[in-house]
Amino acid sequence: MRRSLYMILLLMLSVAVRAQVSYFPPVSGTGWDTTAPSQLGWCQDRIDSLYSYLADHGTSGFVILKDGRIVLERYFGTFTRDSIHIWASAGKSLTSTLTGIAQQEGLLHLTDTVSDILGQGWTSADTQQERHITVRHLITMTSGLDDNPTGGTCSNISTTPACLQYLAPPDTRWAYHTGAYRKMEDVLATVSGQTYNNFTSSRLGTAIGMHGLWVGYEYYSVVRDAARFGLLALNHGIWATDTILRDTAYYRAMISSSQAFNPSYGYLWWLNGQSSYMAPGLQLVYSGTLIPNAPSDMYAALGKNDQKIYVIPSQQMVVVRMGASAYGVAAAFSPFDSVLWDHINMLPCTNTGVTFTGQDQNMLRVSPNPTTGYITIQSSQLVSSFCIQNTIGETILTSDHSGTMDLSSLAPGVYIVTAVTPYGRVVQRVVKE
Repeated sequence: MRRSLYMILLLMLSVAVRAQVSYFPPVSGTGWDTTAPSQLGWCQDRIDSLYSYLADHGTSGFVILKDGRIVLERYFGTFTRDSIHIWASAGKSLTSTLTGIAQQEGLLHLTDTVSDILGQGWTSADTQQERHITVRHLITMTSGLDDNPTGGTCSNISTTPACLQYLAPPDTRWAYHTGAYRKMEDVLATVSGQTYNNFTSSRLGTAIGMHGLWVGYEYYSVVRDAARFGLLALNHGIWATDTILRDTAYYRAMISSSQAFNPSYGYLWWLNGQSSYMAPGLQLVYSGTLIPNAPSDMYAALGKNDQKIYVIPSQQMVVVRMGASAYGVAAAFSPFDSVLWDHINMLPCTNTGVTFTGQDQNMLRVSPNPTTGYITIQSSQLVSSFCIQNTIGETILTSDHSGTMDLSSLAPGVYIVTAVTPYGRVVQRVVKE
């Protein structure tokens, strides 16, 4: 019995050890170990195809880490390794991590009311309505404040009390509300007695060698800093021998569904592999996973204009992309996610699948994308038929030739154009606005 228990404990220990990243770059200097793509069985022509696609679709910088080491790194145009780029809403995930650190230090608790920290009147709601809003509501997008406020210059990103307007009780709806989230910066600065930049640097930045800067409510850094943050998240908040986010319960909750309305959202992190998802700006629930061709265990920091920090535990991998919008879609996730993952999935030489996705293949072009009505479908290959499906695979519209299709009757959301060609199925995501 004792021997069996010993073997079980030994097995659990070995699994825990394997779960840890084996390499971390030094916190100072530019040194960063690399792994040759050939060691992973990645084909050079497919790497070249990936780089070509990135260059053609607005990318400034791109990095893939495997077990902490750089496998791919490329910068485009005048952008260099030392160039600074905005994270946009990918910075929300950084704020989430800092919130966990503040809680483990006893500076706040997720159940604290925001009014107790910032004082009454931080919204335009009445006192009783406002006092029901907690820290947890801000980091789960369930505050009940109106994500589409009216009056004056109010918008989704506004933080003034006049623009933080009561709509519903907390925990009764999920809505992507950047203005409400941004109050977390004020919360963390208040409870720490520091500027938000100083709190970020002293609690996290210096420890992992990340030297970005908050300007207003936006975080800016070099691409490698984003990769460092992704590596910290991949390793459960531990950097080498330094446990930065010690609150393991918070870490697990951070990358798990935080509420039932949008299972694909944790504590300011997007989650792949869930049963349904909601998109910013819409009160619609879409069946299926956020990025179907990406690993189901992936969680991601996603920002406007295709800023991406993908964290993939099952592959011990971090992927960072920064730049301009690839297809003119400003939302946190876009058709670019799916096409990019097609390229990443095809990097191993052993991948010989015949299902192709995306405009990069020049096999299937859908325009305009996004659309409010008609789309034009063009293919470089002979198409015998194509159809429009929803994200759970139900066929909605069909046609026996390439041409135009009217999507104006469809609800806003993401749909799949599937064409049958001599080379197999060709698929492309289209966004109906």
